[in-house]
Amino acid sequence: MNLYGLTLEKLEKYFENIGEKKFKATQVFEWIYQKREEKIENFSNIKKEIRNRLEEDFKMELPEIIKRETDVLVEKFLFCLSDSEKIEAVLMRHDYGLSVCVSSQVGCNMGCKFCESGRLKKVRNLETYEMVGQILAIEKEIKERISRVVIMGIGEPLDNYENVMNFIKIINHPKGIAIGSRHITLSTCGIIPKIKLLSDFPLQINLALSLHAPNDELRSKIMPINKAYPLMEVMETIKEYIKKTNRRVTIEYILLKEINDQMSHAKELAKLLKGMNVYVNLIPYNETNHIEFKKSTKSTINAFYETLQKEKINVTVRREFGKNISAACGQLRSKEV
Repeated sequence: MNLYGLTLEKLEKYFENIGEKKFKATQVFEWIYQKREEKIENFSNIKKEIRNRLEEDFKMELPEIIKRETDVLVEKFLFCLSDSEKIEAVLMRHDYGLSVCVSSQVGCNMGCKFCESGRLKKVRNLETYEMVGQILAIEKEIKERISRVVIMGIGEPLDNYENVMNFIKIINHPKGIAIGSRHITLSTCGIIPKIKLLSDFPLQINLALSLHAPNDELRSKIMPINKAYPLMEVMETIKEYIKKTNRRVTIEYILLKEINDQMSHAKELAKLLKGMNVYVNLIPYNETNHIEFKKSTKSTINAFYETLQKEKINVTVRREFGKNISAACGQLRSKEV
């Protein structure tokens, strides 16, 4: 078992089970997350016998960074895991701090037609420690602290629910990586039962829905998940989530040239979202050699944005990052497998 995969509560239970006081869990958390000590033998305020037991029961391995690509204000990291599978994460530099987009699975089964990650089918879920490790390994590499996390990389987070929730608890905990819950965003393509579960999650994280189409016919063409969880059912679930949590939801909408970027689509989207506590994040598409979709023109993006604004929908256009690197999600990994 990897020590980075345990929440504070699970570590407290571990110490109780071996007949020790549970406050030692807090001491361990302070060593690994605040002091960033990577060797159990150096936990100097913990008795040697306990350190020996910890070394018997736990590993402390971070995923290995095997490739790093850099562009203006953005870096992409390719990791090799202990079983030689590969994942990636993206670091973005904003004026308000550093943000990291982490992966939650090796590959993805959602099969979104425009997504590079979806070409490589899911091999397995990431363990909690492998998600925590992405942040720790990047911070170690760049010698800076991360202030925001988005779970938007390879994989569907809600398809790996338990590990992702434990990951969030660890990075949010004040004795852990201490990233505020309002600075953590989870993106889903709309797995209804898990969105309902998430509405009871105690931490006030941000939810983003990958929508990308304003009607069932179009969404089913580009997002097969829509056949299992149709658009109107997803939107009803989002309304319930907003009512229950009193939190605004982000609607992600990738603009694909001559597919979902027409003014008729913008008007249909506005009608769908009218009166909801949401805002739309319009995303210029990152083109990839393996997929035929193209990025919408600047004038089309602007017109789509203006149409939503006129319809009184809160909307932003996501800043473009990584034009000179493998910017599309899963693109760096796809070169290596």
